[in-house]
Amino acid sequence: MKTQFLIIFFFGTLVASAQTFSDKIARELSFEKRGTNNALMIFNINGNVKVEGYAGDKIIVEVERTIHGKTEARLEKGKQEIQLGVLDRADTIMLYVQGLCNEFGKQKRGKRGNYQSEWNGWGYNWNDCRNGSGNCNKESEYDYKMNFTIKVPSSINVLASTVNDGDVEVTGTNAYLLASNINGDIRLKNISGVTRANTINGSVDIDYSGNPSGDSRYYSLNGDINANFKKGLGAQLTFKSFNGEFYSSVNEITPMAVTVEKYAKGDGIRYKVNGNRYKVRQGGPLLDFETFNGDVYLREN
Repeated sequence: MKTQFLIIFFFGTLVASAQTFSDKIARELSFEKRGTNNALMIFNINGNVKVEGYAGDKIIVEVERTIHGKTEARLEKGKQEIQLGVLDRADTIMLYVQGLCNEFGKQKRGKRGNYQSEWNGWGYNWNDCRNGSGNCNKESEYDYKMNFTIKVPSSINVLASTVNDGDVEVTGTNAYLLASNINGDIRLKNISGVTRANTINGSVDIDYSGNPSGDSRYYSLNGDINANFKKGLGAQLTFKSFNGEFYSSVNEITPMAVTVEKYAKGDGIRYKVNGNRYKVRQGGPLLDFETFNGDVYLREN
């Protein structure tokens, strides 16, 4: 009994010594150069990203910032270092987490996944946390979380991402939409634009208010994809999975003929045979679904 009392007392002392700080960061932004190419790009690391389209012309940003440190000094350091970063490119606005060892900026082109070209090279330089440049241990002194809640003009392009401990949710937009996550879900509601949705450990749930007019791609490594389209969908369709199955409420799906694509590679010519393509009704934009350990559900409503 005495040993048990000492263990409980010691644990209680550790919990009591922890320090937590929370606040909200608010910004109102607008595009200096307005046009159809206007885009908001969100690069979160720890926390949620929630975007809602509305009829206004401002970008209204609210970030809930939480810092957790085991001493007052470490808590203060986190409060000073972790900030909301804003980069204004006239027709494009980028929001990111400022104060990390992996600095944000224009990165050299390289192999960074399926969506490298979509981000135009912008992102975090993760090599800074591995090659010894900068203070690469500072984030280990405290924990932090940034939850983004943003209202945007419904007609702008949105590229939203997070990495850990959060989901990506976008509602009510009608332009190009890219949603990317690593350890969390993606939820897209009442959208009608060309779509790219990519997560590793999570599900992808989509409800369209209008079917996309251009090629769209949906990917989850370890999760299901639920895609709800409007009635009368016309599209081409591809599906690839290792352990998953494809289910659909649409019975007007027919296989397309095998196609042979010719392309240049190095000093020679190669041919790619594609027999995994189907047509929904009269055909249309390509809807590309891929999972590894998850099923795909395509429905109309």
